[in-house]
Formats: sequence, C-alpha cells, structure tokens
Amino acid sequence: MRPPITLWLCTQPTDMRCSYDGLAALVRRQLGQNPLSGHGFIFINRRRTQLKCLYFQAGGYCVWSKRLERGRFAALSVSSGQAITLSPAEFEALIEGLDLVVTKRRKRWHPKVSAA
Repeated sequence: MRPPITLWLCTQPTDMRCSYDGLAALVRRQLGQNPLSGHGFIFINRRRTQLKCLYFQAGGYCVWSKRLERGRFAALSVSSGQAITLSPAEFEALIEGLDLVVTKRRKRWHPKVSAA
C-alpha cells in the first residue's frame, strides 16, 4: 500500500455515512477534482470526531477512517475555498490531535520541473 502524495482536506463538514461512491461524488461536486487522480481527499464530520480519507490506487478506491473516542480533530479556520492542501506532516499532526496553525512557512528548495 502506497499512500497518496498530495492530500486535500475538505473544509466543509461531511456526512460520515458516505462511503466510496458518496465520497467520490463529493470530490467531484464540492471540490471540483477527479477522485481517480491518485490524490488523497480527507473529510471530517461536523462534530470533528470522525475523519475519512478517500484515494484511488490501481484497481480501486481505498477508504481509511478514524473515529475518536475522546476529543476532537483540530478546528479549521479557512477563509475561502472548499479544500486546502496538507503536507504529510500536517496530516500526521491532524491525526495526532495537534493544531494546524501555520504562521509562516519557510522557503525550501525544489528542483525545477522542465516542460518537455
């Protein structure tokens, strides 16, 4: 199993009764993205006690979920947009109960991608 590299967090509360097809429909309708892209799409319920991650690998959809017995996932203060991109470290922080407040992101070197 290889986890998705790009993770998108839906900022709108989601009905956790949704499974594969329902979550894929939300990705298309709410986020305007292709659920078959290989990206991971993360959804949290209104009470912030349940989380689901949908992604597609060769052969089919995968759904990963977590329900908290105590506590809540971090509150998101997003001013605009339906989704935000999370790094693997931010996703891990969300899962572990840490707040996702980034006051300043440090610049990092990235290799240039040629348009060939």
